[in-house]
Amino acid sequence: MTRSLSTLVRLASGALLAGALAAASLAGTVTPASAATATSATRGTAPDADTPSGTSTGAAILPKGIQRVVLIEGVTEYRLANGLQVLLAPDDSRAQTTVNMSYRVGSRNEGPGETGMAHLLEHLLFRGSPKHPDALAEFSRRGLAANGSTTVDLTNFYATFASDPDTLRWYLSWQADAMLNARIGRADLDAEMPVVLNEMERGENSPFSMLLQQTDAASYVWHPYGRSVIGARSDVEHVDVTQLRAFYHRYYQPDNATLIVTGRFDAGQVLQWIADDFGPLAKPARTLPPEYTVEPVQQGARAITLRRIGGSPIAIVQYHYPAADSDAYTALSMGTDMLADTPAGPLYQALVKTGQASSVFGFARGLRQPGYAVFGAQLQPGAKPEATLRTLEQTLESSGIQQLDAAALERNRTAWLNQWKQVYNQPASLADALSNAVARGNWQLFFIEPLRVKALTLVGIQQALAAWLLPSNRTSGLYLPTPQPHDAPAPPRADLQPWLKQLKTGTTRPAVAAFDTSPQAIDAATQRGTLTLDNGTVALALLPKATPGEQVHGFIRLHFGTAQAMRGLGLVPSVTAAMLLRGTDSLTRQQIEDRLNALDSDLSFTADGNTLTIGLRSTRTHLSELLQLAFQALRHPSFPASELAEIQHSLSGSIEDEAVSPAYLVRNTLQRYGQPWQPDDIRYTPTTSELLAQTRTLTRAQLRQFHDRFYGAGDISVALVGDFDPQALRHSLQAGLAGWQRAPAYTRIPDPWYAVTPKTFRIPAPGKANANYLATLPLKIQDSDPRWPALMLANYLLGGSEDSRLWQSIRVKQGLSYGVGSNLRASAFEPSGAWSLFATTAARNAQTLQQAMRDTLAATLKDGFTQKEVDEGVRSLANYLQLGRSSDTWLADRWLDYLDTGRSFAWQQHILDALQGLQAAQVNDAMRAVLKPDAFSIAIAADSH
Repeated sequence: MTRSLSTLVRLASGALLAGALAAASLAGTVTPASAATATSATRGTAPDADTPSGTSTGAAILPKGIQRVVLIEGVTEYRLANGLQVLLAPDDSRAQTTVNMSYRVGSRNEGPGETGMAHLLEHLLFRGSPKHPDALAEFSRRGLAANGSTTVDLTNFYATFASDPDTLRWYLSWQADAMLNARIGRADLDAEMPVVLNEMERGENSPFSMLLQQTDAASYVWHPYGRSVIGARSDVEHVDVTQLRAFYHRYYQPDNATLIVTGRFDAGQVLQWIADDFGPLAKPARTLPPEYTVEPVQQGARAITLRRIGGSPIAIVQYHYPAADSDAYTALSMGTDMLADTPAGPLYQALVKTGQASSVFGFARGLRQPGYAVFGAQLQPGAKPEATLRTLEQTLESSGIQQLDAAALERNRTAWLNQWKQVYNQPASLADALSNAVARGNWQLFFIEPLRVKALTLVGIQQALAAWLLPSNRTSGLYLPTPQPHDAPAPPRADLQPWLKQLKTGTTRPAVAAFDTSPQAIDAATQRGTLTLDNGTVALALLPKATPGEQVHGFIRLHFGTAQAMRGLGLVPSVTAAMLLRGTDSLTRQQIEDRLNALDSDLSFTADGNTLTIGLRSTRTHLSELLQLAFQALRHPSFPASELAEIQHSLSGSIEDEAVSPAYLVRNTLQRYGQPWQPDDIRYTPTTSELLAQTRTLTRAQLRQFHDRFYGAGDISVALVGDFDPQALRHSLQAGLAGWQRAPAYTRIPDPWYAVTPKTFRIPAPGKANANYLATLPLKIQDSDPRWPALMLANYLLGGSEDSRLWQSIRVKQGLSYGVGSNLRASAFEPSGAWSLFATTAARNAQTLQQAMRDTLAATLKDGFTQKEVDEGVRSLANYLQLGRSSDTWLADRWLDYLDTGRSFAWQQHILDALQGLQAAQVNDAMRAVLKPDAFSIAIAADSH
């Protein structure tokens, strides 16, 4: 079975909630409210409250024009004379830096005819200025993982990169330049317009996104929160450049912005750079327009119905909530999580357990002004939507609130606070969380929220829910008249003073020693060896090092059986893995989740052919207990019949949804075309109908038989990175594996190259405004081929970055695609790989896109790459590899693969050395030898009408 199918099994139940959260913003990653506002204000206190936190120049002398405001848990606020707010949070534990510029402007600030302006400006700032004519390309050349996002309350621009003073200095100067000097002109707007419209059409492909958008519009009669962030198509298409430029100059000013820097950097030097770059910017004389609109209290249930092609039935209900800076919001947000908790929550029990829905979800949107909560259910095939909606409403507005208990509060409170610790200890996540708090009105909300969460009571939560979850305050898929309306209270005015007084100022974060992320240092710090047991061996790659919060990340991989032994098993290996956390001989699914919560740990099981990979995240204190739980789930699963039925229902719904997705259609078509495998081979890519048939016929007996036959000791690999005791880990492994059967002898399942006759497929995708293009070229090449480094670079220059030929031609110059690029892979085990090209576009532009891809390939092969491109590409790739090495999870994942291939980080150093010496002629010769445009098979899924 392909890795994508295994992932589908794992993520089926979470796909709808992920879509819900993604709908909340555009062009960036959305952090759930609980993750973005959870923190603790009880860390250690700095010995001198006047000493800047983190690395500094050693004195409290600030650059001219900068005023220090407050220090809270390692986050220091500064103010410039022009009004710019600066937040610095130094953290030397990771060799990466994140910069986030947050402008307090979003779609909420757009007037009539201006919808979509905030999002348009997010795009246009990346198109450059006179000083930086192509910002995205420069980001790629410097190895920045950069992006931007727009919400109803905020627009931000951010980048994470391998810590480097020169890169940080340059990026700060770009942010200062972009604040006032962006090139907002008709030519750039016309070039970017098709890209923005393509992004709009991507959202229109999702029935769920459109359902949320229309529910928002029905819920808000007057307030701009009822409008989509991306704007009305008519407003966007006819935007006036003069008005757009005026919007930019009104809101993109230092007194309306917060600059956030987290990670490894010299705070004193950064403050000086900020003074140099932002200090000269004048404080604007204008006054921001006041906001008068207040959404009246809703006085009756509202309903909308959406009918579209494809997908599964969905029922949602939306309730108005107070603003995120209020005490009431915290109680309501926690209550929302408790009601929608899986599997213990009232919604799950009322809808999933009774067979009316395959999954349920709920989330609160904490906004600067009064926001809302959304609850929903994905229906089972054959279920009646009206009846399911009635059950959803009745559970939320009556029985579900009373079912909440103290155990549910503690479970969700613990999960909330655990998630905060993860956010606080990740520089990039911390920057995002602080930006989110800025959007809500005050960055110190990041530290206030955990105080509120710890102070919550069950009675208080139930009272808040009862006051707001009312029929008169609801917008849903049905109209329900209410003879005697019971209106929700008016949103309360926030009073932060009681909470601000509880914050401990002058505190800083615990210091963590810097770690050298060079390949040589990683190899030197890693303990490699073999643990020999009576029932087999365990290959070890252990990298102990100090980490924030004593975090540990790692993987365990079991190897078993052969390709022949896997014949006829289909989905059985993946579903067996998915069932391991659904219950053991002594623990229920909920008890397992509660145990993971208590341990502040994560555990996952992923099957891929004849291997099983266990993902681990824990702390030094709880690692041994997590391993005990992992081995209990691994060795003693109970395979509950009810849980299997839920997985089957959820997986069937996901398969049916995927079956009408243009992205799935092109991928499945090309994976199936020319495949040499019989349907009973584990490498075979099935059709949708075959997948559904396999799903429906799964039995507990099949899962149990597979587990009993294949799971066991014998051939195991372990890769761990973080704060742990290697000797204690060995003892835990010995105890966990003792007495277990030996798994069948393992032989890696080959993935050989096979010839495919080029063919073009045109696949109907009715009702989908967005089209997908995918082209693949099978290659008979191994990553040990001397040409591999040159081919890696050729792919990067062709379509691997925002400075690549495909990106510059298809997106920047022609504006045909929101996302376009290329991928190149080669096996470490046999000569087998592929070169792929991909893009999305409006369905009406599918033919134009195909020709543009063909023309760009032809021009690239004819002209080749210049030495300047090669040199810049090498630097960029090296920077991205360095950024990867700063992630403990990435290091553990690399070590796991290196244990399978017999390599170490010396292999990465070999690749880096080979890249450094490349000449343009070598890269062009290697590319021309293997990249044959006429040999690609192409699939295009589009609505022909």
